[in-house]
Amino acid sequence: MSDEPQLIDGGMGGADVTGTNDTSDHGDAEPARPKGRKGRPKRTGWRRLLPTWRMVLGGFLMIVLLVAGGLVTGYLLVDIPAAKDIAVAQSNVFLYSDGTPLAREGKVNREYVPLSQVPKTTQHAVLAAEDRDFYSESAINPEAMVRAAWNTATGKGKQSGSTITQQYVKNYYLDQEQTVSRKVKEFFISIKLDREVSKDDILEGYLNTSYFGRNAYGIQAAAQAYYGKNAKDLDLGEGAYLATLLNAPNAYDVVTHPQNKDRALARWNYVLDGMVKKDWLSKAARDRMTFPMPGKVTVQSGMSGQRGYLVEAVEAYLTKNGIIDEQTLARGGYRITTTIDRKKQDAFVAAVREKLMSKLSDSRKVDKYVRAGGASIDPKTGEVVALYGGIDYTKQFVNNATRTDYQVGSTFKPIVFTSAVENGSTTQGGEPITPDTIYDGTNKREVVGPEGPTGYAPANEDDVDYGSIDVTTATDNSVNSVYAQMAQDVGPAKVKQTAIALGIPKDTPDLTASPSIALGPATASVLDMTEAYATLANHGRHTPYSLVSKITEITKDGREIALPKKKTDQAVPRAAADTTTTVLQSVVDGGTATAAQAAERPAAGKTGTAEDDKAAWFAGYTPDLATVVAVMGQDSATGAQKSLYGATGLPRINGGGYPTEIWAAYTAAALQGRTPAEFDLSSEDGADAPTLPADTTTPPAVTTPPETTTPPAGEDPTTDPATDPTQPTFTPTTAPTTQPTYTPPTGVPTSQPTTADPGGGPGGPGDPGGPGGPESGG
Repeated sequence: MSDEPQLIDGGMGGADVTGTNDTSDHGDAEPARPKGRKGRPKRTGWRRLLPTWRMVLGGFLMIVLLVAGGLVTGYLLVDIPAAKDIAVAQSNVFLYSDGTPLAREGKVNREYVPLSQVPKTTQHAVLAAEDRDFYSESAINPEAMVRAAWNTATGKGKQSGSTITQQYVKNYYLDQEQTVSRKVKEFFISIKLDREVSKDDILEGYLNTSYFGRNAYGIQAAAQAYYGKNAKDLDLGEGAYLATLLNAPNAYDVVTHPQNKDRALARWNYVLDGMVKKDWLSKAARDRMTFPMPGKVTVQSGMSGQRGYLVEAVEAYLTKNGIIDEQTLARGGYRITTTIDRKKQDAFVAAVREKLMSKLSDSRKVDKYVRAGGASIDPKTGEVVALYGGIDYTKQFVNNATRTDYQVGSTFKPIVFTSAVENGSTTQGGEPITPDTIYDGTNKREVVGPEGPTGYAPANEDDVDYGSIDVTTATDNSVNSVYAQMAQDVGPAKVKQTAIALGIPKDTPDLTASPSIALGPATASVLDMTEAYATLANHGRHTPYSLVSKITEITKDGREIALPKKKTDQAVPRAAADTTTTVLQSVVDGGTATAAQAAERPAAGKTGTAEDDKAAWFAGYTPDLATVVAVMGQDSATGAQKSLYGATGLPRINGGGYPTEIWAAYTAAALQGRTPAEFDLSSEDGADAPTLPADTTTPPAVTTPPETTTPPAGEDPTTDPATDPTQPTFTPTTAPTTQPTYTPPTGVPTSQPTTADPGGGPGGPGDPGGPGGPESGG
């Protein structure tokens, strides 16, 4: 082989493929560019600062993965919390018997209502104002959030891009602080809530938690605050205005900020126009709309006037009867329908104002002590239809209808007589006790028991001697000496038992089993006495009083709370109750309660006066209504009971005066329009006409002093009854020239004891009678 190198033809036009890289013959050629991986040219200069598309894509995917991971992690870690306390706090709502509002009691003015009780027009108005795509969008609206952020950043005002779901989460679960952590929680809770709860439930929650101004939380409270009606009764224009308030509750209140009316009106129009755009409202109906001016702001306290007394009495009734315990009731959230009849309640207030409060004068110190209390019960149902606690709960917070610190005086005497008839009791001489039974009505006559004189000798009003007198007349004139002896004849323990059966609580202070029980030292409340008299009016059938007819929880479900079943029993025989009614009719017809005739209805009742004239009472009833009124004396500064001597310019205030006049005015108004009902009585013998003692040929006369120096209940001695129709007619009775012959039953002394009373005064330590006793007048 030759030593010369061989040329190999590679098919490339004779190219040199020897492997040598001789470039000496190409000095003018450009040098080759450096190449990266896979032969790509490397970027040089400023191009090296730009990310490649692969870097952009990778970064984007990394961000997406991080965001997705964060969302998943947040969704898993953030739970839907329990509702915050203020979001679920509600008032207790009290209603009159007809369902109209009586009062709200609680720190938060809210009453939860289900979505079904919110008109569709109001729902659509809220959606048009706050979130028009609520039902079609997700819980979060990114576009709205970006738009709100941009508007805020560019100075177009602080904007919110929150959906209704987000707003509800903020209202119900979170606080209002503007922090990143709160926003993050709101975001995740909203997403989770939207997946777990229906749109209707979210809207319902939003409507019940949103603030509308005027201290009104929720649509129901707002409807009451602005238009004085329930949410279910809102019309289109009113609902649209309330929706307007959600944007700026206080600023858009055109009553408190009239300068902002144009802004509020523009927002109202925006809401209505939005409803038209969403086909929730026709253009024709929109054009007919006029702005519904809201009512004035109510600035009165929720417990002012009678409301506080009524709420207090109802709450005490609920807790006392174990219906709702005190702590649960304090948390709120109950709608309580009371038995209080609004018209009768107003009538009671008007009667007290007209007959008593209008007579008071700031120039008389004693007039500042005057208080009044009253209660009225339907005898057939036991329902309390009216209750008067005082002039104003915010000024006199003690409820005069339920307090138990004033003696009931002679209003207790009918209970003694009822017990006598119930038990078939007899006098010391063995005579049955009936309306015509004769007793010795001598002043300070000592009570006689089976073993003889007891040492107890109560005085009559003004120390009047009545001599021989029948029970009816003794009741007409409220004769203490007769009734103290009757209580002894019946047996004080039996009298107490009858009182409890009629409705007087057994734990009533000073309900003692002694002859003095007849004169009313017991301090039963006005409401308790009304229950007892309602039993008499209902022919002896007793139904414990009730103040509540229905209770429901203020929730979506509105669960009803069970009330005790009414229990009615025959407390005393009908004959005993009806015979007492017959006697008490005489008190109204010609006794100490003639002022009750102004009611112009068949009526029965009894007056009473407490120790030192610190309280005056009238307890009366018609077949349809039992009512008790008390006028009391109390020093507001010290709480001490005060005598009413000189009040309203009169020497004294007796049960036959203002209490009876108030009773008559109230009863006439409360029963207006109803045909007067007659008593259907089944009484014992002797209830119609008095029967004379066997050895007496003429009716017993009443012995009174030749001159009566003290006028009857409520009469001003300087006023002529003939010219003053507000004063009861009074004709003095002079003593007869001869006394009827009367032989007292065995064991009854014919003269007063000569020994001093061991009690240190008339009647002994337990005697409330006479001067300083509970029965200073009838």
